[in-house]
Amino acid sequence: MSTSDNYFMKSALAMARRGLGRTWPNPSVGAVIVRPGEPPELVARGWTMPGGRPHAESVALEKAGQRARGCTLYVTLEPCAHHGKTPPCVDSIINAGISRVVCSAHDPDPRVASTGIEKLRQAGLQVVEGVLAKQAEHLSLGHVLRVTNKRPLVQLKLAVGSDGLVSRGDGSPVWVTEEEARAHGHLLRAHCDAILAGRGTVETDDPELTCRLPGMGDRSPVRVILDSRLRIKEDSKLVASMNEAPLWVFCSMQSDKKAASTLEAAGVNILQVDQDGDGVLNPVSVLEELAGRGITRLLIEGGPSVAESFWKLGLIDEIYLYQGIKPAGKAGLKVLSETGLEVIVNSPSFTLEETRALGPDSLSFYRRHVV
Repeated sequence: MSTSDNYFMKSALAMARRGLGRTWPNPSVGAVIVRPGEPPELVARGWTMPGGRPHAESVALEKAGQRARGCTLYVTLEPCAHHGKTPPCVDSIINAGISRVVCSAHDPDPRVASTGIEKLRQAGLQVVEGVLAKQAEHLSLGHVLRVTNKRPLVQLKLAVGSDGLVSRGDGSPVWVTEEEARAHGHLLRAHCDAILAGRGTVETDDPELTCRLPGMGDRSPVRVILDSRLRIKEDSKLVASMNEAPLWVFCSMQSDKKAASTLEAAGVNILQVDQDGDGVLNPVSVLEELAGRGITRLLIEGGPSVAESFWKLGLIDEIYLYQGIKPAGKAGLKVLSETGLEVIVNSPSFTLEETRALGPDSLSFYRRHVV
């Protein structure tokens, strides 16, 4: 491993981040092609395209053309070696004349699982593994969890006042953070495949759950609502904005069939799952269904009861905690329904990775320990 390898792999990781939220059911991968020399020459870059195809390696190789011969390819995830809807990337790499491949992380998909690396070596290419592996593993964790645990990466977004409480909506959102923090929250939406909220949030806030950053309207994730009895209203903003992003509503097996038919006629995708002993839609079943439909990155954005149900089962992987300088007040809610913010802040299962200022507000990012 060299300083040059680290430098160009950082560039490949930056490329991969560009595709987050747009490539499911495939992972977002970054690829950079470099010609050795003093100094090295950047030949081409690529990342996974919307819908998961073409793959990052194919994009970079097409840009490079004949100039790829004799170059080094930096790629954030092991190239695929199986025939799917597109030919194997390893064949394209070999045929392009790439002489060296630097790869960050292995792909646990059983169709790949080290066979891509092995095939490159058998073809005589030099392969270097594990460069900035930790960063690449964090980036592709949604894909890894979908393959190994049958669930997506689960991120929890919390916005609290200076008193640590969540504001209570009154038919529309009530903000405890300022514009910069809210804009960052919309960027989170753009980087996820799906965003999840409960029926209570729909009733109190009537949200759209879309990405409203300028120029990023097409980056809105799938909206997922947990509504066991299908009480979501036809005139809600979620249903009215069906042309902006898909809407999937989870309900119980015993939900009202007439309500389901009405929502389906409006274009809503109705999904039935089992309930737990408390009559709550089973979070594990919800995640398995989402993973089966290709979702790799899920953002939970409301409300406290929903957050608590996933938290209790250890299904939260990352937490984005936004805190404003104004209190939520007496009407405020605890972040996990019956549990205050201190449970998250003091949890031995999570590490505080970063704290930063967003205007007058702050953002704290927590990540679950990987044992």
